[in-house]
This record gives sequence, C-alpha cells and structure tokens, in this order.
Amino acid sequence: MLKNRWNKNLIFAFINSHIVDYPTPINLNYAWSFGSMAGICLVIQIVSGIFLAMHYSCHIDLAFNSIEHIMRDVNNGWLLRYIHANGASMFFIIVYSHIFRGLYFGSYIKPRGTLWISGIIIFLLMMATAFMGYVLPWGQMSFWGATVITNLFSAIPFIGNSIVEFLWGGFCVENATLNRFFSLHYFLPFIIVGTALLHLSFLHTVGSNNPTGINKNVDYISFYPYFYVKDLLAFFSFLAFFFFFFIYVSKFIRS
Repeated sequence: MLKNRWNKNLIFAFINSHIVDYPTPINLNYAWSFGSMAGICLVIQIVSGIFLAMHYSCHIDLAFNSIEHIMRDVNNGWLLRYIHANGASMFFIIVYSHIFRGLYFGSYIKPRGTLWISGIIIFLLMMATAFMGYVLPWGQMSFWGATVITNLFSAIPFIGNSIVEFLWGGFCVENATLNRFFSLHYFLPFIIVGTALLHLSFLHTVGSNNPTGINKNVDYISFYPYFYVKDLLAFFSFLAFFFFFFIYVSKFIRS
C-alpha cells in the first residue's frame, strides 16, 4: 500500500514539474504552439492508421482493391482515408512551421543543440514513414515511386546495390517490398513517439527558447494555466480547420 502511494506521489510530482509548474518564458507567442499541434497530428495519424490497417490487404494483387473497398464499402472509410492521407500533409506543414520558428529564433544554438538534432531525427523518420505510406495503395505512382526512390541508394559506392536488394526483399520491386514497407510504415510512428518523448525530455532539461532571448530562470511563469490555455486555443483552432477541411471539403471533392 505504501509502495502504491509512493508511486502515485512520484507520478503527480512528475506531472507537476513537467506540466503544471514547468518554468516557461513569459513572452512566448503562438509560434511556440506548433510543437504541441505536431503531437496532436501524430496521434491522429496513428489512430486513423490503425483503423485503416484493419481493412488493408498487404499483397500486390489485393492492395489497390482493398483501398477501393475502404473508399466505397467501409462506413465512412473515405473520410478515414482522407484524414490519414491529407492529415500527413498537414502534419508536415505543422512540422515545417515548427522548424522555421526554430531557425528564425535560433533555437538550434547552444545549449539546445541536442534538442535540435533530436527534432531533425524525428523529421527524417517522418519522411521515411510518409514515403512508405505513399507506396501502400500500389498503383502506378506507388510502384514507380518505390522503384525510383529505392534505386537512389544504388549510388552509394560498394554497398549501394546490396542496400537496394535488401529494401526490395529480392531483385525487383515485388510483394516482399510491399510487405516490408507496410510493416515499417506501421512500426515507425511508434518509434517517432519514443523519439518525440526524448525530444520533450531534452526540451525540459535546457528549457524553451523565446523571441527576445530573455533568461527563463529570471523572467518566467508556470506553464499552467497560462500557456496551457494558449496551447489549448491553438489546438482547438487547428482541429476546427482540420475537421472542416476533411468533412466538408473532402466530401465535396468526393461527390
């Protein structure tokens, strides 16, 4: 019983230090909300991807037909697919904005170099995940996209051809390639989640940057309730645009 109470106190102390009383520069604006919005996009992509995987058939003879099945036969499957496919583009827009804010305000400068590197690793993992997701419908664009992009590795001296054959799972783009890409596309988002948590731990170690470079150890306020409300407003504004676009605009395009 004492152990359970100690564990609860430890959890509450962690939440208090990293969310409630986390020292935040007093002059942060809405440009610092892109990080939390990127986290929301990641959750949306994972949840929608899990439901899509329930109806997807990972075989070169069945993949395209399974996409058509999702679009035509699954209840609201068209909306689910649009949320996942177009949501990936919106995810990149949010992350690009997050990176641009970091470049503009110098968030890559010491002592935040490790934080910046972890963010770039997340971005590279996102690109790999998006590319493999692009291949999954297995249409002409998917097939030739997989062929061209994977052949880029053949430019690496000595080991390039071996890397390409490993990615293909054989000597050409075939069913083994699709299986590998689907497995990695499903698995990599959870790696991104782990890397994002590491990214947050680095952030809370060195602290947030701010527009004018004010020392956060002098001029700061607690994250809750001030920036919690600010991020919440940005979050709901983003969701309003997100669902308006996918429910109304996508439905109009579909009709």
